Amino acid sequence: MNLRELSQELGLSQTTVSRALNGYPEVSEATRQMVVAAARTHGYQPDARARSLATGRAKAIGHVIPQSTSHEMVNVVFADFIAGAGETYSRFGYDLVMSIVSDADEEDAYRSMARRRNVDGVIIHAPTQNDARIALLQSLKLPFVVHGRSSAVTSDYSWLDVNNRRAIERAAAFLLDLGHRRIALVNGLERMDFALRRREGFLAAFSARGLRADGNLMRSAEMIEPHGYSSAREMLSTDDPPTAFIASSIVVAMGIRRAVEERGQVLGKDVSVICFDDMVSSFPNNEGEPVFTATRSSVRAAGRRCAEMLLAQIENPQTPALQELWEADLVLGKSTGPAPHGP
Repeated sequence: MNLRELSQELGLSQTTVSRALNGYPEVSEATRQMVVAAARTHGYQPDARARSLATGRAKAIGHVIPQSTSHEMVNVVFADFIAGAGETYSRFGYDLVMSIVSDADEEDAYRSMARRRNVDGVIIHAPTQNDARIALLQSLKLPFVVHGRSSAVTSDYSWLDVNNRRAIERAAAFLLDLGHRRIALVNGLERMDFALRRREGFLAAFSARGLRADGNLMRSAEMIEPHGYSSAREMLSTDDPPTAFIASSIVVAMGIRRAVEERGQVLGKDVSVICFDDMVSSFPNNEGEPVFTATRSSVRAAGRRCAEMLLAQIENPQTPALQELWEADLVLGKSTGPAPHGP
């Protein structure tokens, strides 16, 4: 069925049907719902090119993934963010456009999107401390929202972030209160802004008690299970091993648990573990009593909210920059307990 046939079926003009399907405010809500229901019943899909010409919008949001971080495509945390954002896009009739490019071509990918106007906005992932993408997108006048923050960028831009510094400081303080002093930080890549903030929080917890963290108990790499396993295996094999770990995600924590159990030790008794980002669909931690003590913030909810912030900016370009800082909850699980030999 085409637009003309659908219009005849409803007894409405093609213009009215088109405007109803594209969300124009001058069409009443009752008419819009009737048109949408009929389109669904008859399997009518508006032509994307025609819709773009009619509205001046692509009705699509871009996500550019450089190949050096293409592991993100199978990262369960990233997948949950995309699932949340996709729910919002679908609700408002937007498509998701994913582009995987070489690192050298990332800037060109954004320029191409702005020139071709095949997306109405983009979401920036994994910002670095001084992320050049922010200035680039501002110069291209392409709406964007950053999932995270870029500490060294002073211009005004929209972002949503978790208070990473506070979350890890709180986690480290909790372990210190349990008597642990040999605490390891198994962090994400520290060229990323969030990982730098987490390291700052970790060090601040020790400093607040007049203590000094051991630099030999800090690791930084991609947030994958083998990173947790190899880091923990190495540190637990030393003469003065850590009695507790703070992991950058539940995926990393699972690697740490594998290393602990491989040595015949018990999680929460011999070695304590706290993880960040435990609300992951593929690895539920919150059914009954949580396995891991965790600093919890929903990545899926962050995806939904980032998408809402971006669509609001697209609908009203005069909207001031939106900035939200979410606090993480500390959720107690079975993976933490008092230091085995006291402080």
